[in-house]
Amino acid sequence: MGAAVQINAISHRFSRQGPLVLDDLNLDIGAGERVALIGESGCGKSTLLHMLAGLSLPSDGCIRVNGRQVTRPHSDWNMMFQRPALYPWLSVTQNVALGLQFTGQSKGLKERVDEMLALVGLGNRGNDRIQDLSGGQQQRVALARSLAVKPKLILLDEPFSALDPFTRRSLQLEVSRIAHDQKITLVLVTHDIDEAITMGDRIVVMGRNPGTFRAVLDNRLPSPRNPMHPDFVALRRSVMQHFEASMEVSSETDAAADPAAMPYLAQGESAHV
Repeated sequence: MGAAVQINAISHRFSRQGPLVLDDLNLDIGAGERVALIGESGCGKSTLLHMLAGLSLPSDGCIRVNGRQVTRPHSDWNMMFQRPALYPWLSVTQNVALGLQFTGQSKGLKERVDEMLALVGLGNRGNDRIQDLSGGQQQRVALARSLAVKPKLILLDEPFSALDPFTRRSLQLEVSRIAHDQKITLVLVTHDIDEAITMGDRIVVMGRNPGTFRAVLDNRLPSPRNPMHPDFVALRRSVMQHFEASMEVSSETDAAADPAAMPYLAQGESAHV
């Protein structure tokens, strides 16, 4: 069963006198739920994800996973980064086994590794070198390594951003399916609205300066989600409206903090998600 997550009154500054980076974030995530965090660069979504992973601590507030306050990394939750962070001198099987070895789960190790490689579509690649795999296959190895320790929560920090569109789409659907089938809670950080809709049961739109939750949208589209379906298109339009509204607020905040920025903002340059 996935983990229930509570984000309680999280605020953060990187230094005592520094600007407020995150401001009073509150969100309850149900066990087995998939949540996508989307926002422009600098809104603090990756900072929040690192706090969920226990890699950093907030200045104020706390995060709880299944009622236990997060103060450091734990095997119950795993984080996948933009790069797969694999060891090139180890085989695919050895890379997947690392998490099990680090957490002392050596019993049935080979069977568990073989099961995870089959689950991510690499059942015949266990003896291969990492250098012989494509970028998408390397991310599958990283996913298998994360799944091997039976996590209750997986945190994704734009892990598909460097992949080609076809591989990215395939992995979005596959990771969503695996999380759903195994009832793993999933929190995804992304700049891509279609990715957020494809993978998230809820989509949280963040604003910046400081980072806040500006909107939380339910996504009840059946899986697998077709980006050409009219309901998908309608939800994309709704997310984009909230995103653009959050950018306008952020721009006003920037201009108020720095009046010299006003002429630049008036140029109306578009921002990419």
